[in-house]
Amino acid sequence: MACGTITCGQLPPGVPSSQAGPRLRTFVEAAGVEPTNNASERALRHAVIWRKLSFGTQSARGSRFVETLLTVVESCRQQSHSAFTFITPAVEKNFAGQPAPSILSEV
Repeated sequence: MACGTITCGQLPPGVPSSQAGPRLRTFVEAAGVEPTNNASERALRHAVIWRKLSFGTQSARGSRFVETLLTVVESCRQQSHSAFTFITPAVEKNFAGQPAPSILSEV
């Protein structure tokens, strides 16, 4: 299957269509792979809106705090967990000098 002209025109510079072609067809050949990045875009939406409304942060440390907090909130949302019930014991353990609980769901 050859790469179409519109798709090849949108490839990043330096990526030959012969290498990108198999990656562009993955959603056709592998079950469960979506042909769009809509899920990723939706996951970022809250962070983008927050940044726009708050005008971002004033320091690198503040940026790291916000990116960590937004990552935790989104991870909890995707796993149908309450962010508050995860963050509260994580902060308590941090103040007690103990390791934070894992955000990964039990598999």
